[in-house]
Amino acid sequence: MDRVVIYTDGAARGNPGHSASGYCIYVNGKRAASGAEYNGVATNNSAEYNAVILALRWCAENIKARKAHGIEVYSDSELVVRQLNGRYKVKSDEMRRLNHEAKSLAELFNSVKFGNLPRSNANIAEVDARLNRLLDELGH
Repeated sequence: MDRVVIYTDGAARGNPGHSASGYCIYVNGKRAASGAEYNGVATNNSAEYNAVILALRWCAENIKARKAHGIEVYSDSELVVRQLNGRYKVKSDEMRRLNHEAKSLAELFNSVKFGNLPRSNANIAEVDARLNRLLDELGH
């Protein structure tokens, strides 16, 4: 079984403010994909959720035999990870929608584990830097 590890981050300049979401995906230790997307004006938590959704969507579209894969998703957002793991309640309608979308995508795979890493983690920091470059390029 392939080992899929995903690192995600979301950024918002202001809360809400101009935001972006990004990810980096490794399959068996090799980089398979990375991406960053401008979200428009959104909260940081929305940007963090969107990053997880974008990465899981990429996996759903690009990894064969989805049910045979286990996936590890890492984020620096304690809130998002704890909500996805069912440890925190999801209170707002927008967060509930994003949580549902992420969990629905996760159900496409044999197993998805959500974990928290500090922003100082090299992979999280790389995604964060990409998001900041994107927001800078867009003049936000």
